[in-house]
Amino acid sequence: MHPSLLEQIQSPQDLSRLNPNQVAVLADEIRQTLIQTLSKNGGHLSANLGVVELTIALHLCFQSPEDALIWDVSHQSLTHKLLTGRYRDFHTLRRAGGLSSFTNPNESAHDHFFAGHASTSVSSALGIATAKRALGDTHNAVAILGDGAATGGMVYEALNNAGRGGAKMIVVLNDNEMSISKNVGGIPRYLSWARSRPVYRITKRRVENALRRMPLCGDCFAKRVAKIKNFIKRLLTQPTIFEDLGFAYIGPIDGHDINAMCAAFSSAKLIQRPVLVHCCTVKGKGYEHAELSPEAFHGVSCFDIETGEPTSACGSLSEDFGAYMCELAAENKEVCAVTAAMAIGTGLRAFERAYPARLFDVGIAESHAITFAAGLLHAGLRPVAVMYSTFLQRTYDQLLHDAALQNLPLTVCVDRAGFVGQDGATHHGLYDVAFCASIPNVRVYAVASTEELRRRLREAVLQPQNTLTFLRYARGKSVNLPADFNLRGDYAVYGDTSAVYAIVTYGRLTAEAVRAIEQLKLHGTQVKLIKLNCVVPIHAAAVEAVLNCKRVCFFEEGIRTAGAGERFAAMLLQHHFVGAYILHAADGFAPQGSVEELLIAYGLDCGAMCAAFADCE
Repeated sequence: MHPSLLEQIQSPQDLSRLNPNQVAVLADEIRQTLIQTLSKNGGHLSANLGVVELTIALHLCFQSPEDALIWDVSHQSLTHKLLTGRYRDFHTLRRAGGLSSFTNPNESAHDHFFAGHASTSVSSALGIATAKRALGDTHNAVAILGDGAATGGMVYEALNNAGRGGAKMIVVLNDNEMSISKNVGGIPRYLSWARSRPVYRITKRRVENALRRMPLCGDCFAKRVAKIKNFIKRLLTQPTIFEDLGFAYIGPIDGHDINAMCAAFSSAKLIQRPVLVHCCTVKGKGYEHAELSPEAFHGVSCFDIETGEPTSACGSLSEDFGAYMCELAAENKEVCAVTAAMAIGTGLRAFERAYPARLFDVGIAESHAITFAAGLLHAGLRPVAVMYSTFLQRTYDQLLHDAALQNLPLTVCVDRAGFVGQDGATHHGLYDVAFCASIPNVRVYAVASTEELRRRLREAVLQPQNTLTFLRYARGKSVNLPADFNLRGDYAVYGDTSAVYAIVTYGRLTAEAVRAIEQLKLHGTQVKLIKLNCVVPIHAAAVEAVLNCKRVCFFEEGIRTAGAGERFAAMLLQHHFVGAYILHAADGFAPQGSVEELLIAYGLDCGAMCAAFADCE
């Protein structure tokens, strides 16, 4: 049996040996590999299916890694990985120790940056292009920008800077949901086709050079001809925002026509200034379920290929949040929700169906979302801003300046707090407690259960104080807490209150701690649990509850520096605590892996908690 074409591709240079028919077969093999692998491992499916031909064309026309291909967000870079020597390891995608679903420089020289957040590619590509020019390097810098990322303001800062500076670089806009250029009719289509041909660029350059060589008036005449040409072009076509920013514009190009894209990329390489190549693709192409529901297949868990249905279904705190938002909206017409392109992931689909006019999705613009929500609140509405912890990192200035400083009672729900699993280092929510703690006059509640989420959300929205309030909760199901847990206060004590050993923790780790206490009890060791319902500020009584202890172990699914554990320790020092204090934290940049694997790896699971008291009587 002959190996597949994909098995024979060890590097992008191998593509040059394929004829057009083989390239088409290769594209089909890549799609089947994507569907088969992601159905087992989960990941971003529809975006990757849409860029198969685009990625092949890029590697046919550019010499990676000398030509730097910078993938925005990079969740659409899986075909790139398959073409750069990672096919044999592709089955390990998103697994512990396996391939990342995002670009990762530790995997390959073809990946220039870690990238998991949107709208960064143009900035980094411009930096590379500028450095190459300064160092005399003639290779290209290419930013592949998904159209969703084009809603982020950082893109326009970079485009403005690039157009003004004039450095040679190429931006490829993958437009898979809407057409940015609305030109219609035969003449615009013909001009778009003509401008994408390399022969057009070569002829244009020769004419310009010939005009400039004319004695006495060459430069002046060449500039006049260029102005006339641009005037006629603007009469026949609608100029794009990119041209107004100083970019040469090529497109729209069929993003599934490899020949057309190769012609456009070859033409773009001849232009000695910033170029934008606009490619139109179909998200989810080649897999019917993904084409019909591209949003549902944007990020998938394991699914059945035939039906497209998930192979396991379970509830989540995100879904509970959406249900409770519907409850609050039914009670109070001022309640609304603000999100940044995360309506589905944060559980707001039901809210959107029930109250479409009260859901504000601002696109991939997290910073704007917070200040926008502050404006809504100031004018009389009761907004709840909701986003993933990893993307909340982009809003620090707005939280500090536009919410906390204004004494606005804004509620921010922080989804995906703690480990998120297979998406890895760029997506773990390990930093929000630390950076939120540095903001004056805030309260951060670490919600572990659905009952706790419901109560805290209702209090924050319907009984607001003049403070910025965060409700943070992990991805996945609610934690089942014992019935005698006190969820109303800022902390809860569980177990024998007279015990001289204590576990202090919050959020999802509460369930691990409860199991550890029960197991330790079976071995004759009494340990009490202090659950911090509120992690910023930490209630003084929660600290006083462990002052009689010989050993206090704090377990935190977050970073050590400036985390709740360090602040708890500082409060103990103020009381001249003499017992042993041990802090276990998920410090640094955590790798990918299941949540269970990561809890064990960082010593935050039930087993590690039991081991911390193994030598105690």
